Amino acid sequence: MRIAVTGSSGKLGSATVQWLRAAGHEVTGFDRTGTPAADFVQVDLEDYGQVLDALIGVTARHQGLDALVHLAALPVNGLIPDAATFTNNNNATFHVLHGALRAGITKVVMASSITAVGFPTFSQIPLLPVPESYHEANVTYALGKISEEAVAAQLVRWQEGMRITALRFTNIVGPDDYADFAQATTTQYRRNLLHSYLDVRDGAAAVGAALKRHEPGFNIYNIAAAESSNTIPSAQLAARNFPGVPVQKDMGEFEPLFSVRKAKRDLGFTSSYHWRTEYERCRREQRGTA
Repeated sequence: MRIAVTGSSGKLGSATVQWLRAAGHEVTGFDRTGTPAADFVQVDLEDYGQVLDALIGVTARHQGLDALVHLAALPVNGLIPDAATFTNNNNATFHVLHGALRAGITKVVMASSITAVGFPTFSQIPLLPVPESYHEANVTYALGKISEEAVAAQLVRWQEGMRITALRFTNIVGPDDYADFAQATTTQYRRNLLHSYLDVRDGAAAVGAALKRHEPGFNIYNIAAAESSNTIPSAQLAARNFPGVPVQKDMGEFEPLFSVRKAKRDLGFTSSYHWRTEYERCRREQRGTA
């Protein structure tokens, strides 16, 4: 497929571009900054005219697209004022989704976030592990993600056969980030992420799995590693950190409290990179014994 990836210079974006190219796709990166190349276009996603023009075609880059992966965003609150975080991300996502509609691109994968289910307090969650059916915003970044999901759910109806898949990514870690998991023996470690994490390489694979979804319409999937981020059993973490919240009876011993069951069932996605193995690799490298 001919695929554009917004946010192609970012952590997940660059890994996704690499994964898709390895899978045989023709990929063009869209981002505000990046290295000039035959497979990259500098685009300001807050300018709808630029977005629409870039999606339709760019001389010497592409003459049309089969699919779009939207990963570009301000990744957290605090980089700019709160209201500007909401406005920036919502404008960019609307421009990209509406532009895809106008350009006749019917297959879209977009990044949502674990923040859409209540980060950082998760004060109202109804069930553990938390399913995709729930949403709760406690910061403007999360409010933006819920708003973007709502926009996607409406726009997908405007074009027959259109598919928009929102992936609610948890916190993404790279191969060099695993030393932090030395804290995995404590009950509060990654409590504000529902004791979940995701390797960036698995994040890219999840995008690939979502692009294979054929049924039309809008769907949301939680995306995280299939194991929790802690050495403490998940039932104990739930009782300690989320007292009174009902727990699914069949919850696995180390299942993350951010449910990934739907992604496994519908997309066939499950993680390949896990913190115990990667943490030991980091320790060996630090000792110079790798």
